[in-house]
Amino acid sequence: MTTEVTARPDDRVLTTDSARRTTQHLLKRVEHHLRDFLTAENELWTTVDPRATVPVTAVAGLIDSGGKRLRPAFCVMGYLAAGGDADAPGVVPAAAALEMLHACALIHDDVMDASGQRRGAPTVHVTHSARHRDSAWRGEGRRFGESVAILAGDLALVYSDQLMAEAPSAVVPVWSELRAELIIGQYMDVAAAAEFAVDPELSRWIALAKSGRYTIHRPLVVGATLAGSTALGTAFEEYGATVGEAFQLRDDLLGAFGNSADTGKPAGLDFTQHKMTLLLGWAMRRDERVHDLVTTPGHDPDELRDLLLGTGVPDDVERHIAGLVERGRAALDDAPMDQVWRDELGAMALRVAYRKA
Repeated sequence: MTTEVTARPDDRVLTTDSARRTTQHLLKRVEHHLRDFLTAENELWTTVDPRATVPVTAVAGLIDSGGKRLRPAFCVMGYLAAGGDADAPGVVPAAAALEMLHACALIHDDVMDASGQRRGAPTVHVTHSARHRDSAWRGEGRRFGESVAILAGDLALVYSDQLMAEAPSAVVPVWSELRAELIIGQYMDVAAAAEFAVDPELSRWIALAKSGRYTIHRPLVVGATLAGSTALGTAFEEYGATVGEAFQLRDDLLGAFGNSADTGKPAGLDFTQHKMTLLLGWAMRRDERVHDLVTTPGHDPDELRDLLLGTGVPDDVERHIAGLVERGRAALDDAPMDQVWRDELGAMALRVAYRKA
């Protein structure tokens, strides 16, 4: 649609179509930047020893496998909503850095969760455990595969810093906060799974750290900072917290009731890893049999799903998601931005909460 038009201070006119074209143009540049960067790294390490490219290839494989690219998208939209110049160079490497950091998190997360599948393909540690076995190398195959994955994830973290260093230094404070929150949030997720104690508030904080801030709030602020604006900080914080929690809750529902063909991950992984999601926390408060079944080795996943449905919690989570999305969209109502960007971010809220294309 091109009917929504907003007058800008310099008398240019911004339409929905032009906003989307600009966003897509910048996101394509982000893709090219990531691939050019990784190609150069591969060529560099090939001159040292072909084996030195293994962790680079692992990172590149995950980047090339697709993904939703939410963090670069929110960074670019935050930048443009805050008045950033689409021709300025800083936002592209910054958005690329966010996706590279995400690659680090996913590779490490798969090791911690003992996940065998990511985006429909074997995970890094599984791939290299199999390589060790097939090559009849010495030592333990599982340890080798996990070592490769840890090092590949670390390399992606280094690369994310290299990419962000191409952006103006004004982003350093929020970039530092984002990375620290992600790592602490990951630890709290691991700790909560080990303790497996019902603590919905902790579950919500973990969701905020791992999804709300890391996926939405901080990338928006990175973009706005690159545009030289602080005026959208309050709106972006509320929008990021609420829509980010909705995003995580959708992941929880998909993890419980989705199938691996749609999610690209093993079905029921949260159950087998005892992840204390808000879904499970609420369900265990209503029916103690949920706790007993989750912690029973070799439990029947279908029986657990039926029990969860019987608690009524999945319906409550759906209603909670709807409320979070409305709050997030309402947070933009009075924000100083073009109406077009208010609408685009509102549409993004629906996309991440309901996995709409």
